[in-house]
Amino acid sequence: MVPAPGPAVPGRRRTGRRRRPPKVSRDHETENRTSPHAELARFLLDAGALTRDWSSAFDTAPRSAFLPDLIWPFDMDAGTSRAVDRRTDPEGWEREAYTNAPLTIQWDDGHHVGPEPGRVPTSSASMPSVVTRMLADLDVFPGAHVLEIGTGTGWNAGLLSARLGDRNVVTVEVDRTVATWARSALGSVGLSPDVVCRDGRFGRSEEAPYDRVIVTAGVREFPAAWVEQTRPGGLVLAPWGTHYSGGDALVRLTVAGDGSAHGRFLRPLEFMKLRAQRLDWNRFGRHVGEYPGDASVSATSVSLSDLGEGRRFQDIQFVLGLCVPRCAHVRNVGESETVLWFFDMTEGSRAWASATFTDGESKVTVRQSGPRRLWDEVFRALEWWRGEGAPRLDRFGLTVTPDGVHRPWLADPANPVPSFAG
Repeated sequence: MVPAPGPAVPGRRRTGRRRRPPKVSRDHETENRTSPHAELARFLLDAGALTRDWSSAFDTAPRSAFLPDLIWPFDMDAGTSRAVDRRTDPEGWEREAYTNAPLTIQWDDGHHVGPEPGRVPTSSASMPSVVTRMLADLDVFPGAHVLEIGTGTGWNAGLLSARLGDRNVVTVEVDRTVATWARSALGSVGLSPDVVCRDGRFGRSEEAPYDRVIVTAGVREFPAAWVEQTRPGGLVLAPWGTHYSGGDALVRLTVAGDGSAHGRFLRPLEFMKLRAQRLDWNRFGRHVGEYPGDASVSATSVSLSDLGEGRRFQDIQFVLGLCVPRCAHVRNVGESETVLWFFDMTEGSRAWASATFTDGESKVTVRQSGPRRLWDEVFRALEWWRGEGAPRLDRFGLTVTPDGVHRPWLADPANPVPSFAG
């Protein structure tokens, strides 16, 4: 028995429940109706997601100008995507364009064709509230020089250019087709930041140093170039996480004069991962072989809810990833049981563990194989977190050293998070 692979669509940008701006009354004449763009702006302002200093840029670069005719809105409650085509459903398209929800614009790195959703979403327009909150967190100032990693539709770069001026914005996109689209969309609203097609891990040294770097893709390891190309005192804002889960946490790092960077996690979110840092679930097929083989067997009373399973953006899931490094984990749900799998990502290792939760039973069967006892590590990490008073995600932070070592900490950089890896 080999465990089922990981989530079919890892890295989708999910950041909470799908929320629509207030509907405009149909009792008014069309010419007296507030535009969908204005309704979205008012909704974001009222929610505190859009700050007044970004309002003018928001009007200069409307979201709809950066969307293709065919989009796939993602329903975060149902976990499904569906096609909406402006050419056949212009009203539905406009409604979705101004809804506070993520929209996929590309599947399977551009190899997908047809209106049906593809296998893996690989480029999207993020939730407007996520975009505007991140821009507020970026804390720009007049004349700030900004590098964006992950151009996507070009909307975020458009907002930056409208606020700071074209000369102060560089945006990097790995996909040539996506970059070409973004450049055209930016031009359609009179904006022309420097759109560069290359692997975003290398930044854009030709125009460094930058005052701010903003990353719109999930990161598992900070490339050295991002810190090196940011001036001392500058900020790097990025969704960061571990391969323990698909979730990210937004971290704001301040770059120091010695080439290190440190800062707190602000809040949970989820982005599509950098293409070079995606997790290949097929690599774990060789870990298990004949199941359960020579695995040791034990029992636990830990519940799925204790581990934050089945609920989006649980602090404990993020903390387990910090405390149990180099561990990938996935949940397989059957008719009457749920199996959690844990795999050692260390090169050459085949260590794994599983925990089987059967409906209606309190006893959980745990199996572990290999020199690294992954379940034991997860259990010890859970106990540590509880012993610390179950601290929230925003009490944690991250330091990236000049040689690229990532050191998570709790409350203060001098208080490192323990690693329970064997």
